[in-house]
Amino acid sequence: MMSQMTGISGSSALVAQIASPTPNKPTTDNLSKAGLSDRPLELETGPENRDKVDWSRSFHGISAEPFPKEAADILLAPTDANEVEIKPDGIIYLPEIKYRRILNRAFGPGGWGLVPRSESIVTPKTVTREYALICNGRLVSIARGEQDYFSPDGIPTATEGCKSNALVRCCKDLGIASELWDPRWIRNYKAEYTREVFVEHIVNKRKSKIWIRKDDQVVYPWKQTK
Repeated sequence: MMSQMTGISGSSALVAQIASPTPNKPTTDNLSKAGLSDRPLELETGPENRDKVDWSRSFHGISAEPFPKEAADILLAPTDANEVEIKPDGIIYLPEIKYRRILNRAFGPGGWGLVPRSESIVTPKTVTREYALICNGRLVSIARGEQDYFSPDGIPTATEGCKSNALVRCCKDLGIASELWDPRWIRNYKAEYTREVFVEHIVNKRKSKIWIRKDDQVVYPWKQTK
């Protein structure tokens, strides 16, 4: 009897599945149109929050005093050319994780943070958001990050890229890797450490010329041509 009842309930579930057709349109809103609804939280006014800083609006501590010499020496240390990378179009950059390592050495893990100052703006191609860099409980810099994406599925990853982009921009105010914005340093770096090579795109067979480091090899999706 129990097996018969189980069979009947299973058949009912199958009928219910058949009766409910597969949706022919998205069941959730397109984030590129609906946005992320991630507006920063604002502290409520009250005695319990009197000593707390609302970093979504405050400029607390900005330019109050220089950081200790030990931290400044780390932040202003010359950029190691061996850590600098170059994009195929010739733009040089320091990987974002290395900015984080410098901040960790200067202020210690937990001694700095990146705080959103606005909600994310999602356009059909780009995610952008404003962030503030806080070090030792003081506002250091504010910058707007941005990151392109190619489909709505890529929006979550683009939000992380947007945050990283804002961090790099904020770090300019601390003098980290300032050489990367110095035209003369850039020219010298490219002459000593990089080269241009003729390549062919493996998929579309398009030929072009790209930049790579002298100690790197051409990698997918290109192959070097003579």
